Amino acid sequence: MRFLTTLSIVAILTLVSCSTPTTTESSAPRLTNSELERIVKDRLASDSQLGTRKIDVDADADKNQVSLSGTVPSEQLRTRAVDLAKAARTGLVVVDKIDVKPQEVSRADYTEEMARTTRDKARAGGDKIGNSIEDAWIHTKITAKLIGNEATPARKINVDVVNKVVTLRGQVKTSEAKNEAARIAQETEGVKKVNNRLKISAM
Repeated sequence: MRFLTTLSIVAILTLVSCSTPTTTESSAPRLTNSELERIVKDRLASDSQLGTRKIDVDADADKNQVSLSGTVPSEQLRTRAVDLAKAARTGLVVVDKIDVKPQEVSRADYTEEMARTTRDKARAGGDKIGNSIEDAWIHTKITAKLIGNEATPARKINVDVVNKVVTLRGQVKTSEAKNEAARIAQETEGVKKVNNRLKISAM
């Protein structure tokens, strides 16, 4: 009798454990592609600098992944867009297809204050700029073009501009990159001469 009672208790416990719902992997609600896209877009739009930029968001909710594409004027904004997108949902994978293309400023719109800022940044990066506003403007244009060109590693190229004469220094991986950097400098408005002192190194 005791044996049958024990068997009955075991059977009941087994049935109870089988009927108890198991915890799912995630209690978070599933999102559609459009819902995930909206969440990321809202996050980007809330940023004062990114809110005015056209950044496209392509979402794949099943993979918990979004792709960002568009154009921003600086590397800092590109990084900020990616970070904001990642923070929109736990574990979100962000595929970065954003292009960095600094906005060009015409000589007429280029002010002495802009030139001062350019000189300060250039000095911090090891570049030399002459005292004229033209030298600072030329430096701004060349560095913007180098950043926007995939073939030229802008951070590894120093650009000196003195009396409208440009000197390129630093290291690049290929002769093509060296020639492309020189071409960019030579074709920049206002440049009188280009000294290409870039060295080719495997880095």
